[in-house]
Amino acid sequence: MKAYGAEFLGTFWLVLGGCGSALLAAAFPGVGIGLHGVSLAFGLSVLTMAFAVGHISGGHFNPAVSIGLFVGGRFPASKLLPYIVSQVLGGIAAGGVLYLIASGKAGFVAGNFASNGFGEHSIGGYSMQAVLICEVVMTAFFLIIIMGATDKRAPAGFAPIAIGLALTLIHLISIPVSQTSVNPARSTAVAVFADPWALQQLWLFWVAPIAGAILGALAYKFIGSEKR
Repeated sequence: MKAYGAEFLGTFWLVLGGCGSALLAAAFPGVGIGLHGVSLAFGLSVLTMAFAVGHISGGHFNPAVSIGLFVGGRFPASKLLPYIVSQVLGGIAAGGVLYLIASGKAGFVAGNFASNGFGEHSIGGYSMQAVLICEVVMTAFFLIIIMGATDKRAPAGFAPIAIGLALTLIHLISIPVSQTSVNPARSTAVAVFADPWALQQLWLFWVAPIAGAILGALAYKFIGSEKR
């Protein structure tokens, strides 16, 4: 239960920090943090919580990561569903907090509420195919970095830094394409509070990250194997 609680809190912080920066600070007049600030916020949220509770739960904070680590032989099947449920609930709880904060401003309209989207709901107007490819590739490399940084042969103690910076880089690349998911819990957390289209497109932001995570885990399992 402690591990599930850690995953709940870690995912809560990821959504609060990352999506919160996009909703509350990205375009604030005079001090808007923009693309670079939001990208850094997502990376810092994972980095800080990985250091804080990673030793309790492993610091997944992402259903795709949990599934990828299972495929890669790093995580038991018995914990997979409870981890995913904890992550999704933590994300939705943070989404609710953000909704309460954001709706306290006069003239509030939920709109996309930091949701991921494709077609007309992509910031850059990218097609469903482009968004699908982007999410698969980004999540695949995220898993390769996670598995490599946490490999017993890697320098000890630096994994959260590598993983946090990787997530920052992923956002710098893909925010204009998909608003960056690579995390089904993050996508679900805000879609439930956004305009109806967000839930209608949510399927892609479960399918693509999970597919990418599986590909990334298999790739690292192949290149990282100590067997010759």
